[in-house]
Amino acid sequence: MFKKLDLLIIRAFIGPFVATFFITFFVLMMQNLWKYIDDLVGKDLELIIIGKFVVYAGATFLTLAMPIAILISSIMTFGNLGESFELVAIKSSGISLLRFMRPLMVVSLGLCVVTFLFANYVIPYATLKFKSLYYDILYKKPALDLKEGTFYTHIPGYAIKVAKKEKTGNKLTDVIIYEQQPQPQDNAIVAKRGVMTLSPDKQFLEFTLYDGTRYQERGTSMDTTTEFIRIGFKEYRKLFDVRSFQLMNTNDSFFRNDQKMLTVVQLDKAIDTLKRTRDTVLQKFRREWKSQLRYMPLPDSIWAKVPSLKPITAKSFRQLLPDSARMYVMNSGISLINGLRNTQQFAGSEYETKTKDIRLNEMEWHRKFSLSLACLVLFFIGAPLGSIIRKGGLGMPLVVAIVFFLLFHLLYVFGEKFVKEGVTSPFFGMWLSVLVLTPIGVFLTYKAMHDSQLFNKEYYSRLIKKLRRPKTTRVISTPVPNAAKTDTESTDIENKA
Repeated sequence: MFKKLDLLIIRAFIGPFVATFFITFFVLMMQNLWKYIDDLVGKDLELIIIGKFVVYAGATFLTLAMPIAILISSIMTFGNLGESFELVAIKSSGISLLRFMRPLMVVSLGLCVVTFLFANYVIPYATLKFKSLYYDILYKKPALDLKEGTFYTHIPGYAIKVAKKEKTGNKLTDVIIYEQQPQPQDNAIVAKRGVMTLSPDKQFLEFTLYDGTRYQERGTSMDTTTEFIRIGFKEYRKLFDVRSFQLMNTNDSFFRNDQKMLTVVQLDKAIDTLKRTRDTVLQKFRREWKSQLRYMPLPDSIWAKVPSLKPITAKSFRQLLPDSARMYVMNSGISLINGLRNTQQFAGSEYETKTKDIRLNEMEWHRKFSLSLACLVLFFIGAPLGSIIRKGGLGMPLVVAIVFFLLFHLLYVFGEKFVKEGVTSPFFGMWLSVLVLTPIGVFLTYKAMHDSQLFNKEYYSRLIKKLRRPKTTRVISTPVPNAAKTDTESTDIENKA
C-alpha cells in the first residue's frame, strides 16, 4: 500500500513541478534579458547567435528557479490532496504526514544534487560562453543600414548620405561621402548615382559611383596657403573596411579568471592561492617597514637614566640638533615619512584587493551549496503549508508561495550584498536565507503534523467572537444562620412586654 501511496504523491507532484519550473525559469530569463535588449537591437545578429545568447544567459537562472518551483509545486500538490480530502483519508488510516512526505523528500534531495551538479559544472561553462559572446556582441558595430536623407557615421572616419535608395538596396541616388582627414578640411565625394556591393568575404564594402566630383584640400593647419583639388569622374570606386561589423570570436581564456567560471575544486585552489598571496604582501610590507625604520628592533633609549642628560630631555628635538644639520635631518625625516606612507598605501590597497577577491571566491563557493540546500528547505515550507491551507489550484497557494519566495529572494540578495561590501562573512551572507527559513519550515511541519488551524478563517473568527463576548457576573447569596433566631427572640420580648 505504501508503494501505491508513494506513486500517488510523486505523480501528483510531477505535473505542477514541471509547469511551475518552466514558467518560473521563463519569467526570470525574460526579466534578465531586458537589460541586454539595447545591445542586441540593430546589429543584424543571426538567429543562431541570438539562440546561443538566450541559452547561455538563461542557464544561470536554473539554480534560482529550482527552489521556487519546488516551493510552489509542493504547496499545490498537498493543497490539492487536502482539498479533495485524500490527505484526511490517509491520515485517518494511521499514516503520518512525514511518512506521506517521504517520497517527495527523496525527490527533493535528488533535485538538490541535480542543482549542485548544474551549479558546479554547467553554469561555469555557460557563464564563460555568455561573457565572451556578450563581449563580441557589445563591440560589434550596428548593421550597415543607409537611410534616405540621413548621414550614416558608423564607419570610422566617414559620413555617408544618400538622397534615395532603391528597393533592392544597392542602387543609390545623390550620394555624398565625407572623409575625415587631419587636413584643414575634410575631403568630399559627390555623385549623382552609385551602386553599393559587399565583397564575397564580407570584409569590404564597395561603392561604384557615377557622374560625380571629388573635392580635396591639401596642406596643414600651420600653412598659410593650401592647395584645393577638384576632380570630376564618370566612374569612381571607393572601398570601406567593414570588418568591425562582423562578430568577433574572442577566446574564452580571456574571461577564465572570474570566480563565477570556477568549480568547487577550482575555487578551493584559487582561495588557497589568494590567501598565500595576501600573506606574502603582508610579509613584504613588514620587511620594507623594518628596513626603513632601523631603530625599531633596538632597545629603548637610556637618556632618562643618565643624570647629566635629564635637563636635555626636556628640550624639543629641534633644539638638540646643531644648526648645520637641522635642515638635513628634518628633510630626511619628512622623506622617510612620505616613503612609509606610500609603502603603506600601496601595500594596504593590494592587501584589500586580495581580501576582496578571497571574499568573492568564498561567496561563490558557498552559493553552490546554499542554493542547492534551499530546495529541501523550501520543500519543508511548501508541503506543510499545502496540507494546512488545503486549497489547490493557482489561487491561495500561489499567493502564499509568492510571499515566501519574496522573503527567500530578499534574504538571498541582502546576504550577497552584505558579503560584497564586507559587512558580514561569506558563510553567514550566503546562508542567511537558509538559516532564516529553516526554523520556519520546522515550525510549519510541526503544525501540519498536529492538524493546526493556522490558516483557517473560521478558527480566527470564533476566537475573535470569544474575545469580544461580554463577561457575565454571577451573584452568589450566602444564608444568614442567625436571622430566624433573631426574629423569634424579638417576638418573645414583645409578648413579655
